[in-house]
Amino acid sequence: MDMIMKKAMFGAGCFWGVELAFRRIEGVADVAVGYSGGEYPNPTYRDVCTGRTGHAEVVEIDYDPAKVSYNRLLEVLWSIHDPTTPNRQGPDVGTQYRSAIFTFDAEQAAEAEASKQAEDASGRHRRPIVTEITPASTFYRAEEYHQRYLEKNGRASCSIH
Repeated sequence: MDMIMKKAMFGAGCFWGVELAFRRIEGVADVAVGYSGGEYPNPTYRDVCTGRTGHAEVVEIDYDPAKVSYNRLLEVLWSIHDPTTPNRQGPDVGTQYRSAIFTFDAEQAAEAEASKQAEDASGRHRRPIVTEITPASTFYRAEEYHQRYLEKNGRASCSIH
């Protein structure tokens, strides 16, 4: 029996830590870091860092829905970043670090909206959630040195503490 894989795409600040968090989830087959959500074609990391491309740093996730639900991926997303800070995650500031859910179909869009509302109502956040939910656009894979960056450099997180 062949696996039927699905895709998810999220922005939650610097993509290195986000990638690592999702790689640890059983049922996730692959995670790639890249850029999406802007108008600038074929952006490089340098382009995206200017804040003028409209792209966010994102992870594109290939997952097996028989092993992990989209809702579970959303739960992980909420747990690994602050969805209440527009265009910022910790020390990283700019539109490329925005909190975003890029959906691939109507079912994902509905689940994302319901999950966002539930997270907002949970009382875990002192401010309202500002995460954007929009249809997925072109994913531009980041340069190879960004893929599995933390693993390649023997780091368990991108924490700067």
